[in-house]
Amino acid sequence: MMPKVEAGIKMALQASPEPNDDDIKLYQQLGAEWVVLWTGETKSSAEYYASRRKLYEDHGIHVYGFGNYDVHNQDAIVLNLENRNAKVEQYKKHLRDLGKAGIPYTTYAHMANGIWSTEREETRGGAIARAFDLEKAVKGDWIGRQYVGPLTHGRKYTQEEIWENFASFIREVAPVAEEAGVRIGIHPDDPPVPELAGIPRCVFGNYDGYMKALDYAGSPNVGMCLCVGCWLEGGPLMGKGVLETIADFGAKKRIFKVHLRNVDQPLPHFKETFLDNGYMDMAKVMKALRKIDFDGVVIADHIPLMGGDHRIGMAYSIGYINALINQANAEYAV
Repeated sequence: MMPKVEAGIKMALQASPEPNDDDIKLYQQLGAEWVVLWTGETKSSAEYYASRRKLYEDHGIHVYGFGNYDVHNQDAIVLNLENRNAKVEQYKKHLRDLGKAGIPYTTYAHMANGIWSTEREETRGGAIARAFDLEKAVKGDWIGRQYVGPLTHGRKYTQEEIWENFASFIREVAPVAEEAGVRIGIHPDDPPVPELAGIPRCVFGNYDGYMKALDYAGSPNVGMCLCVGCWLEGGPLMGKGVLETIADFGAKKRIFKVHLRNVDQPLPHFKETFLDNGYMDMAKVMKALRKIDFDGVVIADHIPLMGGDHRIGMAYSIGYINALINQANAEYAV
């Protein structure tokens, strides 16, 4: 049975699927009522998902979503490689397992050669943060795999190939998501450059691509995991700004989850920073979400390292997000 997801914006933590007692106490102290979890192929199953849901619910916390790294950012699916069919079947099983476990959401990303970064850089006060400089970029990474340029898969792929591969994938899995009662939120390409190492990033690298992709899906269960950080990375390349994007996709009820992340400037060279220290006013983002009656979860994403302890930045970011939610709700209550 699916948990009831109440109306309104909800703060969630990207948390461990196997928390210890200290983790649980921290999550409770932060006021977390929702979490998003990830695992890999070796543990992915309906039984494991259900056990994690029970563990958290026993402590008063709900599991909003569960991702599986092994069916996320898969070149086999994006490029129609030899093991494409096996990966698609694995993804369908993931959806069915989520439905059996009563977990209503999963995030999916459609990048064939990973997330690209360059050397980490300092942001406010010397905190260490992820960065990307297009002139220095040579490789992408995803869970134990490296994709090295200039051509990560031996040749250049066309936009037509990438679109055909996505269309066949989503039309195959969307009915399974509907049957399982699970919503798929698709994450933007990171970074959203037009092409990286021979692979076009044309589907989830801009506004028009998203609109076309969701039309292909034709399903209320397929929508966006809107990463504000990726949208800010792209800047003008996205076609529309993040506030317009929230208004348009929100009107279609296709935003299921939001990653709050700020950057100092758009491509070709950006570094991530604190929510209150980038070029976007996050209060405007939260107000835009409140205006469309967004009822999914908001998480802090890619938090800079403060004081050598990731928990410090997490606490700082969660407190800031809670304040933004309270402010947006108060303004719309008048």
